[in-house]
Amino acid sequence: MDCKASATREDLEFILLNEDAQPKPLPLSLLADITSDFSDKNIIGRGGFGIVYKGFIGNRTVAVKRLLRVLHFDEDGFYREIKCLMKVKHQNVVRFLGYCNETRGEMAGFNGTLVMAQEEERLLCFQYLSKGGLNNYINADASSALEWEQCYRIINGVCQGLHQLHQHNILHMDLKPENILLGNDMVPKIADFGLSRRLHEDQSYVITKNLCGTRGYMAPEFIDSNPENRAITKKCDLYSLGVIIMELLTGTREQCAVNDVLDSWISRLGESKTNSEVTRI
Repeated sequence: MDCKASATREDLEFILLNEDAQPKPLPLSLLADITSDFSDKNIIGRGGFGIVYKGFIGNRTVAVKRLLRVLHFDEDGFYREIKCLMKVKHQNVVRFLGYCNETRGEMAGFNGTLVMAQEEERLLCFQYLSKGGLNNYINADASSALEWEQCYRIINGVCQGLHQLHQHNILHMDLKPENILLGNDMVPKIADFGLSRRLHEDQSYVITKNLCGTRGYMAPEFIDSNPENRAITKKCDLYSLGVIIMELLTGTREQCAVNDVLDSWISRLGESKTNSEVTRI
């Protein structure tokens, strides 16, 4: 899948502006150009699998995820992520614009001589969402805390996005606030499909030997199952969703008493809401 792409800035801008346009292979030279050669000043996020940069096309912005060059890179996982991203288009799933997998040669010293080293670059390009991850609004101070209506819309949007994934038999496997991105309109979009799996039509689960996901968001039955025979199902995503909803409504990632949560919402909603009304909400 070494993509000898010829897409231009104009092609990428067209994909960005036209939601019906299909993602396409993008040349490394283009992605380097729009990120100022992957300048540190354009870094907007770091994770265990890569670094995310802002990319600029005229007066518009995209996000470019440059995957880390590691010795035992999960090639199948990279292709799997692309396939999942290309399969789903939904307002609550981050828009995928294109991908790059190029091999380039670079002279390097080896045993006292210069050799041509082959270096693979793998990148993904997405729409840019200016408000960042939902995690920024959990444990936030009063100025950043979300109102009830915003919480409801975000929860509803994440549910709609996850339902769409499951309709396409895609299991996300790393649903958490950091992987739910928000734009200026605060519409949530599920992102980061690096651990995702896709079921065949006749499958209800996938077996893995690996623990997939983030502690605190992984279903207990998945963690505690036989390490040689762990079943990944849609229920794993639903457990993660439940944790996210709880954290969003309580405003914290720590355990807290129900009465403390009610008192917090009463003060935030104002005196117009009685205790019983908040309880019903």
